[in-house]
Amino acid sequence: MNTELTERYIRATIAGLPPAAQEDVRAELTALIMDATEARIDRGEDPVSAERAALTELGDPAILTAEYADRPLHLIGPRHYLAWRRLLRLLLWIVPACAVAGVAIGQALVQAPLGTVIGQAIAVGIGAVVHVSFWVTVVFMILERTGTETGTAWDLDRLPALDSRTTSRADAIASVIFAGLGIGAVLWDQLRGFLHIDGERLPFLNPELWPTWIVGLLGLLLLEAVLAVVVMLRRRWSPALATVNTALAVLFMSWALTLLGRSALVNEEFVDLALRSNGVDGETLRTLHVIVVITIIGVSVWDIIDGWRKARLDARG
Repeated sequence: MNTELTERYIRATIAGLPPAAQEDVRAELTALIMDATEARIDRGEDPVSAERAALTELGDPAILTAEYADRPLHLIGPRHYLAWRRLLRLLLWIVPACAVAGVAIGQALVQAPLGTVIGQAIAVGIGAVVHVSFWVTVVFMILERTGTETGTAWDLDRLPALDSRTTSRADAIASVIFAGLGIGAVLWDQLRGFLHIDGERLPFLNPELWPTWIVGLLGLLLLEAVLAVVVMLRRRWSPALATVNTALAVLFMSWALTLLGRSALVNEEFVDLALRSNGVDGETLRTLHVIVVITIIGVSVWDIIDGWRKARLDARG
């Protein structure tokens, strides 16, 4: 039995196949459909209902076509998925950040308003994310369709060590040392100063920040050291510790950007003597200001992400 409905199904299936394979697939499908239909008729179904049920059970003809042609019905399959994800993550860390920094510095050099600098940087950053995601996916889609290998085959050397925790005593000691150096530098700057002019030492940070703002900075540095010690004693990160790390990073970013926005962070007398007296003009100072802002935001965001990444990895271990 080969009705119009069966013929339509067979034609829809073989239409996307190479001509040389169409007749073989037609014969195979015809036999398959007839056997399934006759089996249902033997169980008491009427011929029309049996045929429709048999064709419905076979499913979408396009899926059968892909199976006969050995074509994937996905953009990226399991063979290339991990390589695609690793490369995409790496590029999304690097390309948008470089694009944002480059545009921000370029806009600062042409003395664009701060709103324009921020707006252009955000727009370029979003565009970079879209383009990186699109083109990396297109490349891996082509690799998937052509059966090309990426050259990143897994091997035993990639297995993690048995003790793969993300923290160590050396990390904690380094964090405490850096925090101590930071506290010492801030106190030395405020009490003694770094620039010696005619017997007078000038602090780099605005002396009007003492004591309230400076004490706040010292408190953040001290809490960073305490956090490092707690992580070392626990020998692993946790969501709670990652949350504390996030709060400290946000507080430091708010502290620094608030004072920069008010032009109250750096001692103006220090800038005049150390930079302007050596020929550094206002345009260069503006560029340095933008670079400092980008650096503060970048370091703080990376610190937040790194804390949560370590907490996730330690949770797996």
